[in-house]
This record gives sequence, structure tokens and C-alpha cells, in this order.
Amino acid sequence: MTQAPATPRVTRRRHDREIVALAVPAFGALVAEPLFVMADSAIVGHLGTAQLAGLGVASALLTTAVSVFVFLAYATTAAVARRVGAGDLPAAIRQGMDGIWLAVLLGAAVIAAVLPLAPAIVDLFGASSTAAPHATTYLRISALGIPAMLVVLAATGVLRGLQDTRTPLYVAVAGFVANAALNAGLVYGADLGIAGSAWGTVIAQCGMAAVYLAVVVRGARRHGASLRPDAAGIRASAQAGVPLLVRTLSLRAILMIATAVAARLGDAEIAAHQIILSLWSLLAFALDAIAIAGQAIIGRYLGGGDTEGARAACRRMVEWGIAVGVVLGALVVLTRPLFLPLFTSDSPVKDAALPALLIVALSQPISGIVFVLDGVLMGAGDGPYLAWAMVLTLAVFAPVALLVPTLGGGLTALWAAMTLMMAVRMLTLWLRARSGRWLVTGATR
Repeated sequence: MTQAPATPRVTRRRHDREIVALAVPAFGALVAEPLFVMADSAIVGHLGTAQLAGLGVASALLTTAVSVFVFLAYATTAAVARRVGAGDLPAAIRQGMDGIWLAVLLGAAVIAAVLPLAPAIVDLFGASSTAAPHATTYLRISALGIPAMLVVLAATGVLRGLQDTRTPLYVAVAGFVANAALNAGLVYGADLGIAGSAWGTVIAQCGMAAVYLAVVVRGARRHGASLRPDAAGIRASAQAGVPLLVRTLSLRAILMIATAVAARLGDAEIAAHQIILSLWSLLAFALDAIAIAGQAIIGRYLGGGDTEGARAACRRMVEWGIAVGVVLGALVVLTRPLFLPLFTSDSPVKDAALPALLIVALSQPISGIVFVLDGVLMGAGDGPYLAWAMVLTLAVFAPVALLVPTLGGGLTALWAAMTLMMAVRMLTLWLRARSGRWLVTGATR
């Protein structure tokens, strides 16, 4: 007796369950990450203004350095998910180990560069004479934890590819708690000052990496996967990551251009821009959680040769992205009067931020589509197209944004340019998704 095909409603419900099961824990883990910096800031802030300023410079440098290597998570998720879809768990874990070994090598290279160059890097970013020594101290010590941070990224990608986003959530929450406790104990209990905060973060990151490695190693032994470094596998992981690195660098360039333009508009505008950017980043976490689910689900479907399942999942996730975007946009509009006073009581800053916040609210459905399709194409291993699309987006955005100080419009015009940037991304990603060229099946792309 043949089984009746699933109805569209049953299929949607199945996709909904998959998306929620992966996206909700992923969102929790994403939110936990910036809490590390917030905890450090709250503790170090009581040491003095110079220490807090030094932490601000060093943490910005570290966050940028680590975000550049986020491809370790994205590329690993897609590659492992394909192997899972093909039913080859040993190869999936072996693929993940290649990503972890690449993280170790990259982390060692970053340490070798940062330790001797830390004072010059801090000076390059304009730290004051009083803040620079604290920034250098924090940067040098925290750099020792970068290999662990990168291992966490790669291992997170392994577990996401294995359709497990709960373990990363538990590890992230435990890491945040440990980081806060270690910082308080070392900064005040051991009287180590800002160095204690750096050591606390290093220890917490190493602990998180150790937990991840224990989970991955246990899985490798259970399925008979080798743990030894494989030069060909590591090289393949690096090659898969290069297009995503180009994509990430292009996105960072867009954000840096936007901040530079806001700074040229005036003090009130740059202050308002930073407030809006922090909200925009928070909203991005909710949308990125759906994208992470997309990476894992699409990779699994394509690895199993199910192109129709991949198409259906893509359509359903786009619907989720639009719906979540509408909800987030409405929340931004409704909470504007409550949100701004949390950050400033300065009327010029509020006046600059209010119309720009409306633009951010209206653009959230566009952002929902962008994040979802970005995740879908990452899950399909379509990195070269993502790199090309982001470079094109940068080429469109840069001249428009740089003309804002000349043509006028202030911060509202700048965030209109940011919305144009997201619209260009949406168009390039939608064209690719519609073409079907990303639907490449098999255990490897």
C-alpha cells in the first residue's frame, strides 16, 4: 500500500516545526554573544572612564576580527548538513573537524599578528593617550582566546549542520554566566583591573571551546570519524570560506561607510546613528536565527537530493521572514517613545533618530527576505554568488551614502540609503533563488 502524498498544509506544518526547533535556540545563542561585551563593560566601567574607553576600543577590534571569520560557522554548517542529508554521519563529522582544524590554524596566525602589533593597532584606531594602555593590555590578553573563539564558531557550525541548535544555546548561556563571574572575581576579587576582565573572557571562551570539542569528539568516536588534521580537507574548508569572507568584508565596509558618513553629519547625528545601529543589530539577531535554520535545513535537503523539499522549505522560510519582519517593524514603531529615552535625553539626538527609526521599521520585511535568502544560499553552498552579490551591493551603496552630506537629508537620508542597500541585496538574492541554479544536490557541492 503506497503512502498518500503529504498535503500542502501538512508540508507547511512540518517545515514550521523544523524552523522553530532550529531558529528559537539559535536566537538565544545569538543574543548571548553580545552579552559578553555588555558584562565586561558593566564591570570595567566601575574602574574608571579610561579603562572603559580602552575596553571599547579593544572589544571593537576583537569583535571585528572574530566577525570576519564567521564563515567558519556558515561554511561548516552547509557542508556538514549536506553530508547529513546524504546519510553519511562519519563524513559529516569529518567535514566538521576540518573546519575546526582550520579555526585553530587561523587563531594561531591572529595571535602571532596581534601580540607584537597591539600598540600600533590601538593607535591606528585613535585611542587617547589615557585609554591606549588599557586597550593594549586588554587586546593582548584577549588575543590569546581568539583560537578558542574561532573553534567555537566552527564547532557551532558542526552542530548546526547536525541539526542541533540547542547545544550551542546551552553552551552560550553557560559561557555568559562563567564570563560574568570570572570578570567580577578577577577584576575586583583579585584586583587585576582591566587585565582581569580580559583573562576572565579568555578562560570563559576556552571553557566553551572545550565543551564543544568534547561533544564533537564524542560524536566522532561514536561514528568512527578520524580526528586527525587532513591537509586536503582543511584546504577545501578554506576555499569554501573565501567567498563568504569576501561577503563579510563587503558588509563590514558598508557598515563602516555608514558610520563614517554619520560622523560627518554632526555629533547629534552620529549619536543617533549608533543608537539606531544597535537596534538594527538586535533586530538582525531575530532574522538571522531563521537564516541559521535555513542553512541547516537547505543543506540537508540538497544533500539528500530533494530539490522539491528544498524549494518548499525556501518558500516557507521566506514567508516566515516577511511575517517576522512585519512584527518587528510594528514593534519598532510602537516602542519608539520608550526606546529612545533608554539611550539619551538629548532632544537633538531624539529629533535625528525618530524619522530614521521609521525607515528602519518600514524596511524590516525587506530585511526578513534578505536574511532568509542569504541563509538559504549559504546552506546551498552558493558562496561565490553571495560574494559577487555583496560586492555589487557595496558598489551601489557607497556612492549614494557618500553623497548624503552633500545633498542633504541628514540621518534620515543615510538610513534611506541603508534601506536601498537592503533592497539591492533582496533583488540579487531573489533573482538567484528564482533561477534555481542554487539547487545543486549531493553530499558535496
